[in-house]
Amino acid sequence: MSRDNSAIDPVELAAAMIRCPSVTPADEGALGVLQAALEGLGFTCHRLPFSEAGTADVDNLYARIGEGSPNFCFAGHTDVVPVGDAEAWAVGPFDAAIKDDTLYGRGAADMKGAIACFAAAAGRLLKARGDDFSGSISLLITGDEEGPAINGTVKMLDWLVERGEILDACLVGEPTNPERLGEMVKIGRRGTITGQLTVRGTQGHIAYPQRADNPIPRLVHTLAALNDETLDEGTDHFQPSNLEVTTIDVGNPAHNVIPSSGRATFNIRFNDQHTGDSLAAWMREVCARHAGDHELDIRIGGEAFLTLPGPLSDAIAAAIEQVTGARPELSTTGGTSDARFIKDHCPVVEFGLAGQTMHQVDERVPVADLHALTDIYAALLDTYFEI
Repeated sequence: MSRDNSAIDPVELAAAMIRCPSVTPADEGALGVLQAALEGLGFTCHRLPFSEAGTADVDNLYARIGEGSPNFCFAGHTDVVPVGDAEAWAVGPFDAAIKDDTLYGRGAADMKGAIACFAAAAGRLLKARGDDFSGSISLLITGDEEGPAINGTVKMLDWLVERGEILDACLVGEPTNPERLGEMVKIGRRGTITGQLTVRGTQGHIAYPQRADNPIPRLVHTLAALNDETLDEGTDHFQPSNLEVTTIDVGNPAHNVIPSSGRATFNIRFNDQHTGDSLAAWMREVCARHAGDHELDIRIGGEAFLTLPGPLSDAIAAAIEQVTGARPELSTTGGTSDARFIKDHCPVVEFGLAGQTMHQVDERVPVADLHALTDIYAALLDTYFEI
């Protein structure tokens, strides 16, 4: 890749990062590749390893150029999910091979490709503006997005607060487009809460039910009560909240034994009509009415949030339309991302590559999309830092 302080080839940089097998929580050199490219542009880089008892150590990177405001931040992650069956890939999952004008490799779409495009776009702006550039551009890159998200973005944001650094706006480079580049910008995400319910009974012989207490009917009845509740009808920006039961297990290999307990796990993806605490209280109330002797463990994975349509979403939508000719949909669909943490610090939207192959065998992205995404990010920066 270029080291002339002005030009980065996004395809070369993406390929170099893909060749680092950074499966969560390992880094394997991916952050170092990015750091070298950014330092070549003049960025000041900080490596931020974080630890916490019971979790793996994670390395992270914060890079910034400029000292003034506004500070436009690009957030993302260099960690990737496992490759699955490596023999099923058309090319080696970490070879970063280009085949039929398409870059293959784990992380190509999610989301080393977008990180490379942002670095290339930043280099383009710096070359064009030179001394006329008075704001700041930063990158907040974690190695812990695909994992438990404990030693990554949250602790990096705390580190920024301790230093007195402010983010004025942020774009997260997740693969937001369902099929083709430019379709969709995420302006919010639903929250997520998971309940793990254990209903206790008394084990016994099925021929003598009066001597036992079968927990399964109470477990099933409780799940039905939870599932039958209409949580809401959706909003102008969010689809309805939904509860899904993901597993039921009694661990009983015998056909003639009433088990002593039954367990189930369920998850709610919820919109901004709820909070994690309000749904936790509702879950406890339903279980108290129906489950009898039970234990309910609750984990709130993130709150719903919305960045109302405005200057930030207008700027990225205009940049997309400028490059692709089409106006994107502003959406809140899909799962969670680290934007759920960043929204407490500044307005945040998400836009990256198409997500059709993310987490799949043969994850890939057209080379043309990497160049087009660089053009979009460059147009966004140019608009954001208007002279």
